[in-house]
Amino acid sequence: MKIDKLLKRYRIEHGKHFRLKDHDPADTHGLGSELKPQAKKLLADGVKELSLLQDVLAAQDRWGLLLIFQAMDAAGKDGTIKHVMSGVNPQGVDVSSFKAPSAEELHHGYLWRCMKCVPGRGRIGIFNRSYYEEVLVVRIHPEILESQKLPKPLVTKHIWQERFEDIGNFEHYLARNGIAVVKFFLHLSKKEQRRRFMGRLDTPDKNWKFSTFDVKERQFWDEYQEAYEDMIRHTASEHAPWYVVPADNKWFTRLVVAEAVVDALKAMNLKYPKVSGEQKAALAEARQQLENE
Repeated sequence: MKIDKLLKRYRIEHGKHFRLKDHDPADTHGLGSELKPQAKKLLADGVKELSLLQDVLAAQDRWGLLLIFQAMDAAGKDGTIKHVMSGVNPQGVDVSSFKAPSAEELHHGYLWRCMKCVPGRGRIGIFNRSYYEEVLVVRIHPEILESQKLPKPLVTKHIWQERFEDIGNFEHYLARNGIAVVKFFLHLSKKEQRRRFMGRLDTPDKNWKFSTFDVKERQFWDEYQEAYEDMIRHTASEHAPWYVVPADNKWFTRLVVAEAVVDALKAMNLKYPKVSGEQKAALAEARQQLENE
């Protein structure tokens, strides 16, 4: 399998003509069930390579990587993060999940709480949901916007376009400061979401995963699809691309995400720091002291 072709199929850098209906949630890039073992091996290889690249990322201490995951409920964000990051050093990774904002967070702009969690150099940061909720769930439920204490003159019909611009500027700022941004929309079909919801209800050990709120949100499926399409159309860029990842088959979702993360790290041209002549001399002296003990 040509990995570069695999990624190109799902990578969105220019969103002007993006249409969500052009992307099939069940797509597996031609990999049928008979090639599923091959895909699992590729995933394992990708996880191994990711581990090696993370080590160089930390040693070089110049770049940081921010991974953003957005999706409808039951699309598999948690499982994808768990499997793709299974081989990395947990000391170099920070995972942040953003739920309803606290009272303190509501006293600041909507980007504030996410800004505090942006990864530093040498680290990988993961946002399980993010500031993009501000143009998704807040857009679907205007009453949430009311609770954000914005001055009324600022809440106009242009607010979503303004937020797209703010987000784009923020991501450009990160890119210019060496924090690469890669975003994933796990594209799940309505039919598959229902199947997974039913699976959670039918399996006692998975009941805890189910929330009646999830079913209520499902009633806004079409509105969410339009919001996701508009979001990707306005915020996809070369420096902060979106990957629209088919999510009906979890094994394929994880493969695409793993390869995209590896690709992002490779683009940094990472190298271990070179040791200066002075440092080499100090190392030689340290060796001599240890040998003489």
